[in-house]
Amino acid sequence: MNQLLEVVDLRTYFYTFRGVVRAVDGISFTVNEGESVGLVGESGSGKTVTGMSILNLIQAPGRIVQGQIIFSGQELTRLPESELQKIRGKKISAIFQNPRTALNPLMKVGDLIDRVYRHHTGASKSDAKQRRMEILERIAISEPERFSERYPHQLSGGMCQRVFIGMALMCNPELVIADEPTTGLDVTVQKQILSLLTEERQRINAAQILITHDLGIVAENCSRVIVLYGGKIMEIASTLDLFGSPLHPYTKGLLASISRLDIDDKPKILPGLVPNPLDIPSGCPFHPRCYRREDKCMTMEPILRIINTNRQVACHFYDA
Repeated sequence: MNQLLEVVDLRTYFYTFRGVVRAVDGISFTVNEGESVGLVGESGSGKTVTGMSILNLIQAPGRIVQGQIIFSGQELTRLPESELQKIRGKKISAIFQNPRTALNPLMKVGDLIDRVYRHHTGASKSDAKQRRMEILERIAISEPERFSERYPHQLSGGMCQRVFIGMALMCNPELVIADEPTTGLDVTVQKQILSLLTEERQRINAAQILITHDLGIVAENCSRVIVLYGGKIMEIASTLDLFGSPLHPYTKGLLASISRLDIDDKPKILPGLVPNPLDIPSGCPFHPRCYRREDKCMTMEPILRIINTNRQVACHFYDA
């Protein structure tokens, strides 16, 4: 597979009156064409800010202070806003959590979806409508004409999420960033939404970054996983390797905290709390909660070691 996205030493900080929040603090990773990568970690680990940084949608008091985001050979952080607008929605699409609050309540669903396509392609109203009908049928909307005439407030959460998926897929993007796309949806609808995303991604061979705290979703929908904590990468591995033999103590703690049908052990709550973003611990950010910590963990930040071609881990005492 060819490399589509490369993030190099990305640092996104928020300058508040209480201090500097290092939301993303020196992360590097790649995404290949057609690949689905999970970005996981507890709330406050930097997942959403990473996704927003790739889209260059960070607003004051935040800003990208360092790093490169290279997409299809283009360095996005150096592009003017006018050029970025040509990429967002066309080559890189996003599906945000809480879709009802993100959709314009004054516009009909059909107009919302058409606007994306017409903006990026210059298509006529009739061409946009034809494309919309194709997409809505693909994402399991039984009456696309009637559906298009509704407003967001007339739809359920699952249907609003389908609108977002339709908007995201209208231009056959090369990369889809899905940020907690099933938040607030019941289990049955979650399954439907994720299946739709997978089917459409595979149909157009798009890459996907799936941002979530739900490891079960990652296990079923991603081929590779990036584990974040305190704005830093703790581990990168294939999904099979991560679930079969996690290396980092944080990853082990996350996996131990979820219920599994294949083992009898009860879930174990990960001790401690996510650090205050204004006061990230020195050394390894996870050391206050780590059962393996030693003195050097408190003072020396571990580097992200390459274990093999598929695995990386930032720990002084990884299990090789």
